[in-house]
Amino acid sequence: MSETASSQPRVLIVAFQGWSDAGDATTEVLQHLGGLIDAEVLHVIGSEGYVDFQVHRPKLVFDADGNRVLEWPDTRLYGTVQRPGEAVATPRPDEETLRRIDGSPVTELLLLAGVEPARDWQNFADEIVELVDVWSVDTVVILGAMFSDAPHSRPIAVSVSTESPELRAETGAVRSSYEGPVGIATVVDLALAQAGISAISLWAQVPHYVHSAPSPKATLALLDKLEELLDVVIPRGELLVQANEWEANINRIAAADEDMSRYIRGLEESRDEAMAAEATGDALALEFEKFLEGGSRGVEQTEEPGPTDPSDDDAEPGPEPR
Repeated sequence: MSETASSQPRVLIVAFQGWSDAGDATTEVLQHLGGLIDAEVLHVIGSEGYVDFQVHRPKLVFDADGNRVLEWPDTRLYGTVQRPGEAVATPRPDEETLRRIDGSPVTELLLLAGVEPARDWQNFADEIVELVDVWSVDTVVILGAMFSDAPHSRPIAVSVSTESPELRAETGAVRSSYEGPVGIATVVDLALAQAGISAISLWAQVPHYVHSAPSPKATLALLDKLEELLDVVIPRGELLVQANEWEANINRIAAADEDMSRYIRGLEESRDEAMAAEATGDALALEFEKFLEGGSRGVEQTEEPGPTDPSDDDAEPGPEPR
């Protein structure tokens, strides 16, 4: 990773609401990080021409002056704004903020949040490539989450892949061998690779029989992998409590449904046997490729027992700056 003028590599983390955001896991990551760095909007890729407004409708809101304004489902770039004459604030020891291992604040992190476009994916990806160039981004991290035959009671598996041989050597990531339907995250990933921009993808497995969103345990798994990948310390806030409550709630529902309990036990046994038989990272990568191949099927499995609260597809994605 190259060094920026601030001596820190500039990293862009990308997530899109929709097909690649099972359990709202990826957009919740950006919400969490955005709060930790007091993110502000730096740039907007307009939704006109990309988004189907009958799927992701604009919202009517009141601005600070009490006027009614439309809020469009745009793709927004967020980051920490350092205004002229302002010194970089040193966080208090007890302040929940993003830090490096040595305790210094993270100042070169950007977040890109939006909904998956309905059309013109190539042009949309080209806009992101241009944005990465304009903002002198060193590395792009693309987040994804898909429904999988994974038990909720085991650690959420996260696959790490990249087209870059250098990043594979540096991070231990693999080159994905998946073939099949993809979302905008993959289109952006390949566009970045073709432009010679370092990009790495993190994909979390979300239990397909848990349809309620968000899935805080999957969000935590992605944050754990980001923390390891970027050598930073990410406060978890209430996410640990929320993840425990999420798992406990599913356990209570399963305890009252023998069919669901039997199904989950089968998933647990399969996961435990796979992890015991093959303790290498290759085994997890192969398992992830297998679940990706059935990802679309997993989303459509509405007959499986379990919570069925739908997620709100109209929710506006992106960090909520504090």
